[in-house]
Amino acid sequence: MRAFITGVTGFAGSHLAEYLLSYGDLVLGCSHNARWPAGLPAALPRGVSLFAWDLADGVTVEVQQHVQAFQPEVVFHLAAISVPWDCGEAEPTPRAIHVNVDGTSAVVELCRALDPPPKLLFASSCYVYAPVSPTAAVVHEDAPLGPTRAYGKTKLAAEQRVLEAARMEGIPSVVARSFQHTGPRQSERMILPDWSRQVVRPGDKPIRAICLDTYLDLSDVRDVVRAYRALALDGIAGTVYNVGSGISRRSGDLLETMQRCAGSRHQVIEREPGIRQHPIADISRLQQATGWKPEIPLEQTIIDTLNYWREQGRTA
Repeated sequence: MRAFITGVTGFAGSHLAEYLLSYGDLVLGCSHNARWPAGLPAALPRGVSLFAWDLADGVTVEVQQHVQAFQPEVVFHLAAISVPWDCGEAEPTPRAIHVNVDGTSAVVELCRALDPPPKLLFASSCYVYAPVSPTAAVVHEDAPLGPTRAYGKTKLAAEQRVLEAARMEGIPSVVARSFQHTGPRQSERMILPDWSRQVVRPGDKPIRAICLDTYLDLSDVRDVVRAYRALALDGIAGTVYNVGSGISRRSGDLLETMQRCAGSRHQVIEREPGIRQHPIADISRLQQATGWKPEIPLEQTIIDTLNYWREQGRTA
């Protein structure tokens, strides 16, 4: 496979590139500054041709020529403002619209200009769905849409542009609605890395958690990128696929498992008690199309994330 990844230096993008390289795929990638963050595997800068493209600037002649020369068979569009609260609260910030929505339009425009046209996989989010209740939390791809937060609104608008291009222009496009995923190299601003960083730091300070009764569908990023490659190969153009574990997990149980894996017994301070219900994935469509299933046990994800943050502490 010849694959072009937008946002290749990011969390999921770097794991996807690493997985593709392990298959012998050829990988071209872009980021806004064409620089690899510290701490990534050496195979990435060696194996991925990286160039600068800020998607918010649109498709320049240089970008089109660069990608055309590579002749990708698949474009994985992962570049986005992906930390939800960086997109605004109820309504998206202008920057979030510019990057997440207009940037997606630029990727569609690029795919339209390439000859032959590649298959486009767009990494969307479970937060395009309408709010769910604890008694009806599992969502199929046909469940009602209706995000209430800015991030979900930008992802839904981007989805619509991708699916419209598939329907009206014949661009072979697949939408992967990813549910929450985590693992080593994820930003400490997300739930599992935040707790991991607190658990492995010296001393016996309490762990500060926002809410211990949040119910969510949490996968290992390495399972998620396997699903992306499988959908690139076998996903049906113009189709949306949930990518998740299909398992509801309570955040407090995740933290207890982490403390057990780390051999720690920190006090926990809950900052905002209450019950929060996130969507849980019905993944039957994905499994029927590709045969994919999650493989990495939760405990392994936690251990690998803890070890990553231990190493970060030693490096610091």
